[in-house]
Amino acid sequence: MSSSDDIARARDLIAGAQRITVLTGAGVSTDSGIPDFRGPQGVWTKNPAAELIWNFDNYRADPEVRRAAWQDRVEHPMFTARPGRAHEALAALERSGKLVALLTQNIDELHQAAGSSAESVVELHGTNHHTVCLTCGAVAPMADALERVRAGDDDPECERCGGVLKATTIMFGEMLDVDVLSRARDAALGCDLFLAVGTSLGVHPAAGLVDLASAAGADVVIVNAEPTPYDRLAAVVLRDGISEVLPAIVPG
Repeated sequence: MSSSDDIARARDLIAGAQRITVLTGAGVSTDSGIPDFRGPQGVWTKNPAAELIWNFDNYRADPEVRRAAWQDRVEHPMFTARPGRAHEALAALERSGKLVALLTQNIDELHQAAGSSAESVVELHGTNHHTVCLTCGAVAPMADALERVRAGDDDPECERCGGVLKATTIMFGEMLDVDVLSRARDAALGCDLFLAVGTSLGVHPAAGLVDLASAAGADVVIVNAEPTPYDRLAAVVLRDGISEVLPAIVPG
């Protein structure tokens, strides 16, 4: 548990900042019932083979991998999850007028559901709420494809051209969108406080945004259950439960 002095220090830094950029990871959504990937109880920690369905080359080439991925999607709790107190606290931060951008590695759209604006949220790894065809590029609601899976189509094809469908997420082996990454870098360079919440800071290029912000002179506050490679750069590191500590340090 963090000391009361650490919590007070984080609260003072956030209260005194004028331009805050936030980076969120899976830990923000675990209290909403969405498991993380790399934590002690993470999906990949408990079942390393599950990571195969997130590899782009495997997904594109192997129908069995796609069938496993579609089954995972149709059973995934993110489609029924509701925002938690951490999401609500960050929506309140935007309303305070201090937020530069809310950069998220999450693909669940819970920030938007909590009231964060589409203009402020930068989805570094895309969203699981839409599909895209790998042949013709057609984009459609994920709900449409999931209805087909529930009806017995275990590897739904693009209804326009018959191509392979995937979620509009960034898989391993895919590059981040250049414009999205450029916006994230600008937000890191343009803030006076960088708040990283619920992320292991082990995935690049997202993790490198902490370096950019720190080198540009921003204070760094990290809220995460486990140590990260960037704790040494932080003015404050808090290990408390995110849904409890974030509302305590972020002005409403």
